[in-house]
Amino acid sequence: MEQLYFNRREECLSRDEINLIQQERLLKLIRYAAGHCDFHRARFEAAGIDPEHFRGMEDLDKLPFLTKIDFREQYPDRMCCVSRDKIREMHMSSGTSGTPVVMLYTEHDLDQWAECMARCLRMAGVREHDVFQFTPGLGLFNGGFGCYHGGRKAGCFVIPAGPGNTPRQIKLAKDMHTNAMLCVVSYGARILEVMQEMKETLPDLRVGIFGAETFSEAMKERLRSGFGIDVFDIYGMTETGGIGTLGQDCSFHQGTHVWEDHYLAEIIDPATGKEVPDGTLGELVVTSLTREAIPVIRFRTGDLTKVLSRDRCECGRTHLRLAPIAGRVDDMLIIKGVNFFPSQIEQSLLKIPGVSTEYQLYIDDVDGMKKLYVKVEADSSVTGYTVSRQLKEDLGFAVDGEVVPPGSLPRTEGKARRVFQLHNGVAGK
Repeated sequence: MEQLYFNRREECLSRDEINLIQQERLLKLIRYAAGHCDFHRARFEAAGIDPEHFRGMEDLDKLPFLTKIDFREQYPDRMCCVSRDKIREMHMSSGTSGTPVVMLYTEHDLDQWAECMARCLRMAGVREHDVFQFTPGLGLFNGGFGCYHGGRKAGCFVIPAGPGNTPRQIKLAKDMHTNAMLCVVSYGARILEVMQEMKETLPDLRVGIFGAETFSEAMKERLRSGFGIDVFDIYGMTETGGIGTLGQDCSFHQGTHVWEDHYLAEIIDPATGKEVPDGTLGELVVTSLTREAIPVIRFRTGDLTKVLSRDRCECGRTHLRLAPIAGRVDDMLIIKGVNFFPSQIEQSLLKIPGVSTEYQLYIDDVDGMKKLYVKVEADSSVTGYTVSRQLKEDLGFAVDGEVVPPGSLPRTEGKARRVFQLHNGVAGK
């Protein structure tokens, strides 16, 4: 199996070299943030931290956590460490759940983003001069521009197709001989669905890169077999600088490689804030070691994962590998005393032959008791009983299941909405 690197030296550092780089860059970061941002300086003072006497990794757990609330309270730019004349670009979250999270970029930050993204592309097998088509839009959301900067850095022929008009996406991919495509997980499933309806194939497509949503193994296999391509799970967020900044899995698919020369990853117990041993599920905390405008220091991502390995991977890369994101701390559902994540429902449903990738979960609060109701698209061979039986087998409690014909549920070109809250059978506002 051919192994491709964008920056082989940095991607294959020894563990001692990674530790040394992280120590040096963490020391530099704390002094930089304290010297250039009132917000960070005040946080350090409140925690009793003197940046000049900070000892690096040894004192890491003394640093206060950063959260999305901090971003919103410091909106739009009170977390920035550079003057306005050094800013070259901005992106931000949708803000659907409150004040949006703003990320500002210097020229250095844009190059750092492009470097991380180019590493991901090359790791997925995207070669120089390959045709790279991506569906996230070129707007305030970071996805499209991350693909653009990274694709250009990797030497690709980029097609910024943007979201929507799925038949055109397929025609573009076929006519322009697209080799690699990147999109939101649920939109990837939609493209496959329309492609099959059109009875089209994409003979030049080798690589599919998907992100922005929890990605179950069953969904990966559905996309892998449907498109006939290798499938990759890319990781990054607005707060870390955008798509691809944190990393991706390689062709051996043994966990997400985190670019440790740029980011320091910790896994903590969400309840206590204490670091947990490797192999234990917990919340990912990230420190960006090389960002200029808005570095994050011990940012609580809310994503649940675990360290799989710190050893050299079969692909030759040495950066630590994380398990696929299991869900978010605030996404966990508790029904009849059982804790689970929506992705586990997806994993269970896609075991059933004839079930599509489109489904909805309804959590009904009936006089203080929560019940789960699942609506899923499937062909005529699948019954509600089949769905309920499979879910009970996997989750351990009874679930009401309804099967609807293919095409019945609404489609989306962005992140799919899967969970709906009800109260005594009535949808909330």
